[in-house]
Amino acid sequence: MNTLNDLHNISITFSNTEKMPVLFLGHGSPMNAIEENEFVTGFRNIARTLPKPNAILCISAHWFTNGTKITAMEMPRTIHDFGGFPKELFEVQYPAKGNPNLATLTQELLLPTAVELDHHWGLDHGAWSVIKHLYPAADIPVIQMSIDYTKSGQYHFDLAQKLSVLRSKGILIVGSGNIIHNLRLVDFRNINTDNYGYDWAFEARENINNYLLDGNFQPLIDFEKQSKAFQLSIPTPEHYLPLIYTLGLKENQEELSLFNDKLVGGSLSMTSIKISN
Repeated sequence: MNTLNDLHNISITFSNTEKMPVLFLGHGSPMNAIEENEFVTGFRNIARTLPKPNAILCISAHWFTNGTKITAMEMPRTIHDFGGFPKELFEVQYPAKGNPNLATLTQELLLPTAVELDHHWGLDHGAWSVIKHLYPAADIPVIQMSIDYTKSGQYHFDLAQKLSVLRSKGILIVGSGNIIHNLRLVDFRNINTDNYGYDWAFEARENINNYLLDGNFQPLIDFEKQSKAFQLSIPTPEHYLPLIYTLGLKENQEELSLFNDKLVGGSLSMTSIKISN
């Protein structure tokens, strides 16, 4: 596909809609896929506020690649990309269809960035463990876009803006990660203590939430230049960068709201975001 006419033909297969919201979901432990807790309830509650999408484009922390890829298969497999969890979790299947046309349209929208259409990945747990609570019937097609680990926060923010047209085609764009995510420092003794966090995690959450609610995104884009609390919260960027894609899609007059805004195990946050008119 290399002509504007080809792009137009695919574009018109997606009906024009009112602008879809954008989500960032703090996905936390894979066990959230099968447990009943306040965070799962938060996902279900937010789903009730959403128009039914034509398809979902998910940017997950768990597909971190050299270059950018998009799943383009008809039926993506359910990937159990974790270990040490109960058998019940490995038995979960999320049989949503893919959408090769949407993958190709997204590839074209991101030009001149080279994007590879991928036929091997599927849906990792960053995608299915939360989307299954939004759409338990698996009746909405889902594609995933990977995160290029060679690029800066500003690059990802700018790339996200090229996806904005999809919002008016009924596409729900979901970033899935955790804003504060330091697995090395998790206090498992307090994993079930309500809103338990280290001092630096509370400091980072307060600062980040203030930036989010004030619409002051540049410090969040330049996260590597921020305070020690930021550095402890984001020791590696893969769980944080899906947030940057969500922020890159916010338009000036849109509202940003927080939900599931709690700390877990000292060094993780479940804070999630909805952006809408």
